[in-house]
Amino acid sequence: MLNGLWLTFLIGGIVAGAFQWLWLGDADVFGRMVASLFDMAKLSVNVMILLFGTLTLWLGLLRIAELAGLVQTLGRWLSPLFARLMPEVPRGHPALGLITMNFAANGLGLDNAATPVGLRAMRELQTLNPTPTSATNAQILFLVLNTSALTVLPVTIFMYRLQQGAADPTLVFLPILVATGASTLAGLLAVAFMQRLKLHDPVVLLWLGATGLTLAAMMAGAASLTATTLAHVSSLAGNLALLGVIAAFVLIGAWRKVPVYEAFIDGAKQGFDIAKDLLPYLVAMLCAIGILRSSGALDFLLEGVRWIVELVGGDTRFIDGLPTALMKPLSGSAARAMMIETMQFHGVDSFAGLLAATLQGSTETTFYVLAVYFGAVGIQRARHAVGCALVADFAGITAAILACYAFFG
Repeated sequence: MLNGLWLTFLIGGIVAGAFQWLWLGDADVFGRMVASLFDMAKLSVNVMILLFGTLTLWLGLLRIAELAGLVQTLGRWLSPLFARLMPEVPRGHPALGLITMNFAANGLGLDNAATPVGLRAMRELQTLNPTPTSATNAQILFLVLNTSALTVLPVTIFMYRLQQGAADPTLVFLPILVATGASTLAGLLAVAFMQRLKLHDPVVLLWLGATGLTLAAMMAGAASLTATTLAHVSSLAGNLALLGVIAAFVLIGAWRKVPVYEAFIDGAKQGFDIAKDLLPYLVAMLCAIGILRSSGALDFLLEGVRWIVELVGGDTRFIDGLPTALMKPLSGSAARAMMIETMQFHGVDSFAGLLAATLQGSTETTFYVLAVYFGAVGIQRARHAVGCALVADFAGITAAILACYAFFG
């Protein structure tokens, strides 16, 4: 999949460049394309330097939380819900703790760190699978919730905004929370419909009701505040939540006699190992997207969409952020590269830049997660997993666009 996507970017850029030269008489297009290659390669290295530190920091903190028993405590809190949503998984099964850790990593926005834990969880669920080549209901629900990626603290997106010079990296905190909440809720409802889960159960209704009311309250509050006030509220909430989580992990770890420094170093080593493997993928995708943008191919596509939106009398500002949304279901690295490129091209605090960051945090990479998670355990029949995951994607993208209009005008 990634091979075809990367090849499409390069060939599309070359064809568009040839069109600009032969039909539009723009002989400078090739110079811009070559310059873009070197610019994107340099940008990849700059991004990776900060990514090393971010992943190292948060995996170190997550290790403290694990040794302090916070992950296990969260698993106990969620076990009544899991017992109803995944009835075929016995209480206390190792998969539930791993699923909780995976959700915790996703909640902190550590998408790359969540993958190793998620693969372990999928393998544990596979031990309960009576038909190894076909996905079980529990595996499908786990995958769909994973692709919807409920993100409470999108720290990596804050990091990318900081790296691109944002005055306030946490400005997109509440819009992302609204978008990812909508994505997760839609994914859960889609799976529940297909699997005939009893969502009228009091425990499930309590969780769904709390999530729905939280999202409704956020949108209602957003509608009643000015854009300046909303930006201030989102920034304050993001910073307080970030510092609150760090303080809770460290203080509870120390109170429970965890050697917090040694635990942090142990987890941080994992972050370093994960980060160093990402550079080749980031270079490949950013350079290919740089070719696509500098050749004019991406502009041709977006102008076509813009023409349709203008035809029906709609606002067209969201279109500049759409490349991230188009790539998100296909490839995390491509979507991340699109987000960074949009920030570079339009400005990190422009409407397009803010929307791209919100879209990046709204969902996970559906087809990548599907291929990796199911491929790791040899599942060939995904059943309704793809359809439910795409429902979650659509809900997240739609909510991200609406939230950005509500928060940023």
